[in-house]
Amino acid sequence: MSSPVRLEIEAGGHLGHVFASRRPSAGLPDTRTSGPDGGPGTDAGSAVVLLHGIGASHRYLRRLHGLLAGSIDTYSIDLPGFGATPRPGRTLSVADHARYILGAMEQLGVPQFVIVGHSMGTQFAVEAALQQSARIPSVVLMGPVVDSRRRTVAQQALSLGKDCLFFESPSSNFLVFTDYLRCGPSWYLKTLQVMMDYPTEERITGVTAPVLVVRGANDPVATSDWSRRLAGRAAAGQLLEIQGAGHVVQHNRAVEVAGAITSFAGLPAGSGNPREFMA
Repeated sequence: MSSPVRLEIEAGGHLGHVFASRRPSAGLPDTRTSGPDGGPGTDAGSAVVLLHGIGASHRYLRRLHGLLAGSIDTYSIDLPGFGATPRPGRTLSVADHARYILGAMEQLGVPQFVIVGHSMGTQFAVEAALQQSARIPSVVLMGPVVDSRRRTVAQQALSLGKDCLFFESPSSNFLVFTDYLRCGPSWYLKTLQVMMDYPTEERITGVTAPVLVVRGANDPVATSDWSRRLAGRAAAGQLLEIQGAGHVVQHNRAVEVAGAITSFAGLPAGSGNPREFMA
């Protein structure tokens, strides 16, 4: 399978990048509908959108993207201000990012999709599901933030440092830290305050779609207690803990995470290669 196509999409007045992988025609029925511009759309039941966390980009989602893209239309987004996208002129709220995600997918002719977020990306996923619930049949939250009982920057920084030192692989640390450098301290700190202020535990109560919370069993950022409480506050929530993984569970345990997503959302099992899109 070829690498995903990078598309520059402007939505809600902001520019981001969408990395799109359409299913190959060989051996798979083309059930995609037409997009709003007459171009290819997607089968609503077989699309997944992947969202990164604070300071990060699509790069630490590549293994998961590669696995899912073998049988599901898969889209990874670099949100405005992250990765190689331009910095917006103002600090964006969680709601702003959610509007960008929904607008970008609408432009690409994707009326419905399973939404999957990691870390701060879980906040964007929750907010998108609240803004347009009819478009999002399932929500997957990987390593969700911010623990309502540990809502200080110092506590979160200590947990992240512990995760990087003891529970992450060299490759996951490399991807995260080089993306932090690309993000820059100014935009990171502005976004950090937005992340800390967003009440995930309150907002999730309004999500009507089924929610799967996924955490690495060693994750000190999204602890077992917090993840269990968060899943319990969803209207239809489940918790899955993956052994031997820390916070960046989707990179270090991509096969298990891909299987969990497809099983939970009733999607075709992924048949791609987790390392196929690493270049």
